[in-house]
Amino acid sequence: MTLHIEPIGVVVGGRTEVADDYWGGVESAIRLDPAFPAEAVQGLEEFSHLLVVWHFSKSSPDDVALHARSPRNDPRWAPSGAFAHRNHRRPNQLATSFPRLLRVDGLDLHVTGLDAVDGTPVYDVGPYFREMGPQGEVREPEWPTEMLAEYWETR
Repeated sequence: MTLHIEPIGVVVGGRTEVADDYWGGVESAIRLDPAFPAEAVQGLEEFSHLLVVWHFSKSSPDDVALHARSPRNDPRWAPSGAFAHRNHRRPNQLATSFPRLLRVDGLDLHVTGLDAVDGTPVYDVGPYFREMGPQGEVREPEWPTEMLAEYWETR
């Protein structure tokens, strides 16, 4: 089954260039479609974080790579397949982020910690519920921690 979805908003402000690291301190807004009624965001300001689904729109479908490869092509880390990565090389080129909600201004959701560039289409927004996060111990190999050591650092 094919799913056809339309963006509900767009990222405004923040970074304009795609980069692997130094997303710390970046503030932007998610500007929701003005066709939505203002009450669509009622109550959202009570939450500290959002769950945002967005598209790697600066990438091309030609960037998709399903084969196993080393993260960031760094030979220090063992090759892993497309579904073991969280980047634009996956089939639908979708991403999820969990930015901090700073404030709601009409249909503009001001955030920090959204690692999407200005102009990025947003496909869904919701509040982050702690109860819907990972249950039990979280396990991962060492390479994500090593690779992302400077991801949320400021320049």
